Amino acid sequence: MGCAHIPGDGRTICREAKLTDGKKIFAKGIYTKNMNLPNIISIGRIFLVPIIIFSILRDRNGIALLFFLLAGLSDALDGFIARRFDLCTKLGAMLDPVADKLLIVSTVLVFFWLGRLPGWLMLAIVCRDLIIVGGTVAWHFRFGRVEMAPSIAGKLNTFLQICMIFLVLVQASGMARISSWLPLLFSLVFLTTLISGMHYIVAWGYRACTCNK
Repeated sequence: MGCAHIPGDGRTICREAKLTDGKKIFAKGIYTKNMNLPNIISIGRIFLVPIIIFSILRDRNGIALLFFLLAGLSDALDGFIARRFDLCTKLGAMLDPVADKLLIVSTVLVFFWLGRLPGWLMLAIVCRDLIIVGGTVAWHFRFGRVEMAPSIAGKLNTFLQICMIFLVLVQASGMARISSWLPLLFSLVFLTTLISGMHYIVAWGYRACTCNK
């Protein structure tokens, strides 16, 4: 990538990187291995969470919707940059899902508090994420590094959760009247939450049993 590592310093000097299509980009200066552009974007997305929550609580749903879209754009952007320029790091692998879960769980809890989301759906989403986080921590202390790609059910569930939050904000802001469609979406989110949660328990439980042998 045209970068020189500084021994004992944990930093990299990057002068020139050549892309696969022959184009060149020049990045002068010094940056740490972990604190690169994608990770900075992920941290910025975490800081957007309290702004979104505050806007919802203040009934500024249009502003909350704007920042939610910005958070979604940043999620796509940091992943693209990390893959495109080979800037994937362990810190980034941790920050990205943390930012997503903070955004989704916080918003779901506030929606439930305001009566925009049924309690059974809130409990399903929060309990699933608590199981995942608890399982990840337990695995880390028992076996070490955690490595597992998200399942198709998990990706679908995350996508539906994001769509649900977006549409609830659209409804609350008065931009469109879609209340008749929300119960169906709530059911789909609930179903995929259960399926992805069960898949996580079975898959990681099987791996744990295999590692103990």
